[in-house]
Amino acid sequence: MKGTDESSRYQRIISWIFEHHHTPDSKDFRFSRSDLNQAADTLGFPRVLNPGDVISTFKFRQQLPRSIQETAPAGLSWRIETAGRGEYRFLLLRPFEVRPNLQLAETKILDATPGIVAQYALGDEQALLARLRYNRLVDIFTGVACYSLQNHLRTTVSGIGQIETDELYAGVDRRGTQFILPVQAKRRTDRIGAQQIEQDMALCAEKFPRLVCRPLAAQFVADERIALFEFERGPDGLRILSERHYRLVPRDGITNGELESYQARRSTAD
Repeated sequence: MKGTDESSRYQRIISWIFEHHHTPDSKDFRFSRSDLNQAADTLGFPRVLNPGDVISTFKFRQQLPRSIQETAPAGLSWRIETAGRGEYRFLLLRPFEVRPNLQLAETKILDATPGIVAQYALGDEQALLARLRYNRLVDIFTGVACYSLQNHLRTTVSGIGQIETDELYAGVDRRGTQFILPVQAKRRTDRIGAQQIEQDMALCAEKFPRLVCRPLAAQFVADERIALFEFERGPDGLRILSERHYRLVPRDGITNGELESYQARRSTAD
């Protein structure tokens, strides 16, 4: 967790950069890592040892400062994107932020996570990825036989630069269609943003052009449910294709009544 002082420093640095590049009619403008150092020097702060952390903070963990948000026209919001090695850009886009629907019905799954893994998994993200893997939740959610190909894949994508995908699955369905399924795993307090999903889609298009890309995201919900999302690109931008919630339970955690209700769901779906 970032300390208050560091968070405030990052906000002032990114605000300085915005103010020095933005004009009233700006819809898209670029800046570089050197601007981060210039901002720190001008504001009298120590230079950030990892300048990329400033960018990651506002791409994935925090909202941009209100002074920046308030300049966006109605119906649009500012977003930071990677534009190459050490290069970034602000651009105006339709807001897209995913939050689990707490009114959605859940499905209980018998927990197959090995006890020693559950005991020693470090951090919400790693614990979530482990539970997805050991309980075959990606298979259950997508209806495809899926296999973990690589986790924490760091690579570069043309026109974007370096990206990281939390886990990459390969899959095949009963017809023989092959899929590539990138998964973004989020802690309870993290945001699922469009940029990470779009970067995953760009990764799949460049590295796995012959496979069908099905971008996914997973997040722990506050009451220990796991929310899974699948996305697709529509004519007006990224959209949620499906969302399901699962709860992992011990062997006596599913009642006969719940099993009957799941059978009724199947009949309705069929």
